[in-house]
Amino acid sequence: MSEPSRHGPASSPDAPRQPLVVSLAALTLVSGFLDAVSFLGLGHVFVANMTGNVVLLGFALAGAAGFSTGAALCALGGFLVGGVVGGRIARRMPPRRSVMIATMTAESALTVVAAVVAASVPAVGSGWPRYSVVTLLALGVGARNAAVRRLRVPDMTTTVLTTTLTDLSSQSSLAGGTNRNAHLGLTSVVSMFAGAIVGAALTLHVHPAAALGVASVVMVATTGFFLREAPARLGLT
Repeated sequence: MSEPSRHGPASSPDAPRQPLVVSLAALTLVSGFLDAVSFLGLGHVFVANMTGNVVLLGFALAGAAGFSTGAALCALGGFLVGGVVGGRIARRMPPRRSVMIATMTAESALTVVAAVVAASVPAVGSGWPRYSVVTLLALGVGARNAAVRRLRVPDMTTTVLTTTLTDLSSQSSLAGGTNRNAHLGLTSVVSMFAGAIVGAALTLHVHPAAALGVASVVMVATTGFFLREAPARLGLT
C-alpha cells in the first residue's frame, strides 16, 4: 500500500490538484492581459514573454522603426531582478506554497501600482510612465516565474507556450504518443489566448489602465484563492 501513496495523484507532478491548475490558469490569463497592454499600449514590448523581448531588442538595435531599446532593456532587466528576488524568497521560504503566496502577493501589489500609474497620467505609452509600468510589470512576472518553476507542473509555466505547443504536437497521438498532460497544455493555451483577447480589447477600445485594472483584480483574487486553499488541496504538502 506504500507504493500508491508515493506515486498517487497528490504527489505526482504529472497529476496536479485542480485548485493548483485553476491558480496557474489564472496566472496565465494575467500574462495574456499584461503582454496585450505592454505590446499594444506601451510600444512594442513584452513584460511576460522574454523570448519576444530578446528578438525585439535585436530589431531595435538594428534600427527597425517602432521598437525601443530602452523599453526592451527595462522589461528584461525588471524580469531578471524579479527572478533574483523570487529565487531569494524561495531560499528563505522552502515550502512551495509559501513561495507562491509571497511572489503572487508581490505581483498583485506591483500590478495595482502599474494600473494606478497608467490611470493617473495623460499618456502611458511614452516617457517615464512607459518605463515605470514596463519595469513594474516585468518585475512581478519575473518573481512569479521563479516560484512557478519550483512547482514543476508540466506544460503550465504561465508565460511561455513554445514548449507547451511542442509537447502538444510531438507527444500527440498523431506523433505516436499519448500526451497525458494535453489538458494542462490546452488549459494554458486557452488561458493565454483569452487574456490576450480581453486585454487587447480593453487596451485598444477603453484604456490600458482598464486592462491593468482587470488584471489586478484577477491577480488579487487568485492570490486570495491560493492563500485560502490548504496545502493538501493544492498538492503542495
